Amino acid sequence: MYWIGCKLDLFICKEEIGVNMEPDKTRRIPPHQIQETAKALSGDLRLRILEALGKGTRSISQLMEALGAAQPTVSINVQILEQAGLITTAPGPNREKLCSRAHDYLLFELPRETGESLSDLEEISMPVGMYTSCSVKAPCGLAGRESLIGCPDDPRSFFLPDRSEAQLLWFSEAGFVEYLFPNPIPPEVSLKGLKISAELCSEAMGFNEDWPSDVTLFVNGKRIATVTPEGDFGREKGSLTPVWWVYGSQYGKLYEWEITGEGSFAEGRRGSGVRLADLGLRYDQPIAIRFEVEGTAVNKRGLNLFGAGYGNYNQDIKLTFAK
Repeated sequence: MYWIGCKLDLFICKEEIGVNMEPDKTRRIPPHQIQETAKALSGDLRLRILEALGKGTRSISQLMEALGAAQPTVSINVQILEQAGLITTAPGPNREKLCSRAHDYLLFELPRETGESLSDLEEISMPVGMYTSCSVKAPCGLAGRESLIGCPDDPRSFFLPDRSEAQLLWFSEAGFVEYLFPNPIPPEVSLKGLKISAELCSEAMGFNEDWPSDVTLFVNGKRIATVTPEGDFGREKGSLTPVWWVYGSQYGKLYEWEITGEGSFAEGRRGSGVRLADLGLRYDQPIAIRFEVEGTAVNKRGLNLFGAGYGNYNQDIKLTFAK
């Protein structure tokens, strides 16, 4: 077995595990975490943050001074390092975040078997504005974190380049949005199931808590299952919804669809007989995920689709591969 011992300011290659490193300052990186860790280490500013923290705990303002970088830039890069487990943070005086380096050494265990670099659950998150196809009618619209995108109730706004920044989209009556996800699973690796989750509700003028809408998920053109949000929720503020957003819909419910070798399910209830084998998944082809209110639906009342910056759940559309 080959290991790469990586001191955060120096790379040391060894052919033996018995490297003279302090165990309490060393973290083992298994194959499925290598990419995430490498991405976190790939930015020059992030390496400089780790360098600065090698001298001890620093606040965000101290890092700003040491690095000559603006607060938003430092905070974003600190968040990336924290998510990768390379630093830890704690509240300090005046509610300022204090940052500390979590490790001095990293041991990368390189993969030896096919699929070993993949975790048992591979996840891909897709921003709600990154749809590749749509059909909508007014009332409809898109909103980013700080402002509306295009003109409300103008379907042409759904084709603006800025749509990629959307964190909330909505349309009324019947329509759909479709997304293309990459397939990270090699053909020789056995796949047990797919899960798709998203926060959504129906769409009414303003809002209407009693306004059910039938939303159906399609995967690669196969009808998977239908969920029925009870209403368009706007009576209470969404926990993540920006303060400036006062236009009705505030949050949705997090729904989950699953496709296995046995069939398809929504919220744990069987939806259709479509199985994994029926999806025609290929390693070199994208996976098409469509959220649709069908023209033949009993409850044809549109939808709101919430991203990580709106609603009550800090996530975009999530596709999970279980192997």
